[in-house]
Amino acid sequence: MPAPAIWNEMVSVKNGETLTEMAEQQPVMLVFLRYFGCSFCREAISDIAKRRIKFESSGFRVIFVHMAPDIEMAEKFFKKYKLHPVDHIADPEKRFYQTFGLGRGTPQQLFGLMNWIRGFQATVLEGHGADPDFENQDLGDGFQMPGVFVLHKGEILRSYIHRYAHDRPDYEEICQI
Repeated sequence: MPAPAIWNEMVSVKNGETLTEMAEQQPVMLVFLRYFGCSFCREAISDIAKRRIKFESSGFRVIFVHMAPDIEMAEKFFKKYKLHPVDHIADPEKRFYQTFGLGRGTPQQLFGLMNWIRGFQATVLEGHGADPDFENQDLGDGFQMPGVFVLHKGEILRSYIHRYAHDRPDYEEICQI
């Protein structure tokens, strides 16, 4: 099955390959991040960084999609989490987010009680709180919802669309194809 045309517009900052090319070569775990200022985004990056070698040794290529227009700032963010070099795709206009069905969150999805509880866990207990290196930067849309997709040979094999901002996917389970 041919990949959707928009996959050809999704180009890795790392090497200039399109999503179509990358997903043709091997299975891809495509991770749409909320925004770099979000503690849940930093938690997701940390979770994936801890398992990156396992994913890659299982044949997966990890690719992030983010809204930051400043590529150097994005590279700095990924370096901080020991994910450099890594494939990432900048989508400040959120066209790719929309194509994959990821919209803006509702107040309940973003500000409900569990978000505050999980936010405390991610921010304080796990250390994914504010970072002065990224203060006053255009980090993306704080209302954008994230998602994770496994792609291969033009198809979406698995998907996880966050119901709440605080959801913490089991990335290993998502990659079981």
